[in-house]
Amino acid sequence: MRLLLLIIAVIGIYCCTPNPYAKTNRAYKKQAKSYGRMLRIIPVHPRADTLASPRWWAGTTNFNMRKPNFVIIHHTAQNSCAQTLQTFTLPSTQVSAHYVICKDGRIHHMLNDYLRAWHAGLSKWGNLTDINSSSIGIEIDNNGIEQFTDPQMSSLMRLLDTLKRKYTIPPANFIGHSDIAPSRKVDPNIYFPWKTLADSGYGLWYSDTTGLVIPEALDNLQALRIIGYDVKDSTAAISAFKRHFLQDSTGGILSEADRKVLYNLSRLY
Repeated sequence: MRLLLLIIAVIGIYCCTPNPYAKTNRAYKKQAKSYGRMLRIIPVHPRADTLASPRWWAGTTNFNMRKPNFVIIHHTAQNSCAQTLQTFTLPSTQVSAHYVICKDGRIHHMLNDYLRAWHAGLSKWGNLTDINSSSIGIEIDNNGIEQFTDPQMSSLMRLLDTLKRKYTIPPANFIGHSDIAPSRKVDPNIYFPWKTLADSGYGLWYSDTTGLVIPEALDNLQALRIIGYDVKDSTAAISAFKRHFLQDSTGGILSEADRKVLYNLSRLY
């Protein structure tokens, strides 16, 4: 009987607790409805003196929603999940992500995958410069100088599996914020287990480089370009490469062992 009363009390407290995000959730719904109205507008033929206006509008029947083709992984660089959720619900911060993964493994799905989050900022990967428009952003609660928790990684792997299958995202397109913005960002930091992800098909990884002979003509920067790095700041690009593939934060100098890894990866990409 006591247990039943306790359960009823807990349910009562839970149900009566006001949602701290009720106001921002209303703003989300209002903005989503506004975009929905825009999508329903029939395209108007551009009128110009040099163009004859058609008599009827002909709407194509062959279309669908734009789909994401990249997943960008970040660490929050904040002190808690609650702090990050607050940051992402303040209009003044101008930053957001589709998903936030807390230390206990809880996943907050903050934005519809088909909508454009503001997580990548000024960035570049290969010839792609508007990465926000083609990617899903995942923020993991981590201050940048600590290990990721087992519950976080377990939740992340389940989420990546869902996204990869749902949107047919190529393995090479699971990358980090540091990869696309090497001169500005270091996340998801050197403790992030990229090899574990790559072993499951979320990212590429190099094979054993023992005995690998590097061509004398190997151009380090060209190899980085092949992978996708923006080498405008070559030191930053090398540093980002080493953070991702070598878990090394020693800076923008490549040893011979590093160059073997670079060459191996450039052939994969």
